[in-house]
Amino acid sequence: MNNLFSFLAGLVFGLGLLISGMANPQKVLGFLDITRQWDPSLALVMGGALVVGVMGFRVVGRMSKPLCVASFSLPLKKAVDKPLVVGSLLFGIGWGMAGICPGPALVLLSYGTVKGWVFFASMLAGMGLYEWFVARKRATVP
Repeated sequence: MNNLFSFLAGLVFGLGLLISGMANPQKVLGFLDITRQWDPSLALVMGGALVVGVMGFRVVGRMSKPLCVASFSLPLKKAVDKPLVVGSLLFGIGWGMAGICPGPALVLLSYGTVKGWVFFASMLAGMGLYEWFVARKRATVP
């Protein structure tokens, strides 16, 4: 049952990306590039997502247990640290350069676009490099 709800949530999310234009790299770049013909329409999408997210966290905060799984899976870490800041910067730089972030990359994979596949492969390589560096760092710390 959990897999069904996960699939449905992913399907709704993907449809939202398609309908809103967030899966279109040109539209995203038009939003991020404020020096040319700026397209502010994605600000409404992000604002709507923020409202839904805040409401979701408020509802979850009032629930004693989730409806479909044994326990909630919420972030426990609340501190702003160096890995969070560096990761956020890398995410923003990548999003600004390509006009794609991980969610829309998965949507673009379904289209079979070269740009989508290159981005996805690069994203996986970056994740692998991060895991490799973290493992190396742990191995050298006494």
